[in-house]
Amino acid sequence: MSRRGNCHDNTLAESLFQLLKRERIKRNVYATREKVRMEIFEYIEMFYNVKRRHGSNNQLSSVEYEKRYEERLFSVY
Repeated sequence: MSRRGNCHDNTLAESLFQLLKRERIKRNVYATREKVRMEIFEYIEMFYNVKRRHGSNNQLSSVEYEKRYEERLFSVY
């Protein structure tokens, strides 16, 4: 973390939490914390990283972006 008032450090985390709240959390009422944990895990691991396209990744999912990055690294060798 950098000095106080530098909001750029938290931009990615705040974006994720804003989307998580808007797309999943605010729509549901949960009986237990475990159900909330499972819902958040499912959102991040099954949707956000795998399927959801990101503007900063040329409209690719995070998994696809990393896969292409690794392919470029191995093609250099």
